[in-house]
Amino acid sequence: MTDRELINLAIEAANNAYAPYSRFSVGAALECGDGTVITGCNVECAALGGSICAERNALCAAIGKGYRNFKRIAVYADCQDYCVPCGTCRQLLSEFAPNMEVLCVKSGGRYVSYRLYDLLPASFGPDYLNS
Repeated sequence: MTDRELINLAIEAANNAYAPYSRFSVGAALECGDGTVITGCNVECAALGGSICAERNALCAAIGKGYRNFKRIAVYADCQDYCVPCGTCRQLLSEFAPNMEVLCVKSGGRYVSYRLYDLLPASFGPDYLNS
């Protein structure tokens, strides 16, 4: 799958977002190790702490389907700046794939690419619990 195809899936997912409070619709497309892509969107609720980001939505759906190996994720929002995952999403993604590629996409489909470990250096992970 090309970067553009993955990005297009994230853009499509953003159309399904439920963001009546922030009006900031986000879509994510998570590519699994076998090439399967699971998408997610942000879902807000009036009790804002119960809201979920697009990235975690996609990751939890993938985990629920038995996936544990991930290559990359595209994250899109119709905004001026590149849409990067929040800290909580970075932490949860790093649990499974600290080396994954993260495509951060803004309005018009322009994007930048990072490695997750560059976005979350010195992250706390499973290895800390085994030492």
